[in-house]
Amino acid sequence: MAEGEFALVREHLGAALNKPAQGWAPVGDHELYSMLADAAAQQRDEAILRQYAPLAEETARRYDHKLYQAIAHRAWGVAHRLAGEYPQAEARLNQALHLFNSLSTRWQIGRTLFELGELAAAQVNATKAGDHFTHALAEFEEMRAAPDAARTRTKLEPI
Repeated sequence: MAEGEFALVREHLGAALNKPAQGWAPVGDHELYSMLADAAAQQRDEAILRQYAPLAEETARRYDHKLYQAIAHRAWGVAHRLAGEYPQAEARLNQALHLFNSLSTRWQIGRTLFELGELAAAQVNATKAGDHFTHALAEFEEMRAAPDAARTRTKLEPI
């Protein structure tokens, strides 16, 4: 997602947070905060992650929404990695992976394995990074998630 696209996502989701619900199926704040935290994680924006990850986590916990709890854990994991807080990053990413595995959400599993690969690469552990990227690639290929698979292959090339 390009920077301009992310700004538009934040603008539209932020506006949705301030709008009263309309229709029979309103979008909950937990959904919007999860989307904002997830978009910030994809964009690698630590400041926005630190703004929305706590809100995503708190609202997901309030509603006992396992998928959004896992997304919040992953967002925190990315924020911690970006800050060089590697043990906290690993703990959060593993919590996310555990929840995604329990939900059998393959794409989310692949994305989290990719983040674990990024974490291992940041710690200059090529073997561990390669293992995580290889497992992520398998998930993406199984689902035919071509853009994610291509991005993951790019990470595996120098390893």
